[in-house]
Amino acid sequence: MAEVFCRRCLLKDMSDSEFFESVSAYVQNIPPEQKAPETLYRERLGKCTACDQLVNGMCALCGCFVEVRAARRIRHCAKSSDIW
Repeated sequence: MAEVFCRRCLLKDMSDSEFFESVSAYVQNIPPEQKAPETLYRERLGKCTACDQLVNGMCALCGCFVEVRAARRIRHCAKSSDIW
């Protein structure tokens, strides 16, 4: 059975661990046909980690959680699709 994640919780109402678990559960529950391969996902996260626009797990350019954006096969970097 798929793990449930909170779609309607505000960040202020969640502990740090609940927040991480919620984002992680969301990524894990992305349908396989929409999900980037694990090696590509890790490569994308490496590029996000090196980017000066990464702030507390979020992209300062688009406001996304980079772990979610990187997990989606069809997504690209908000700064430039040349990056990933």
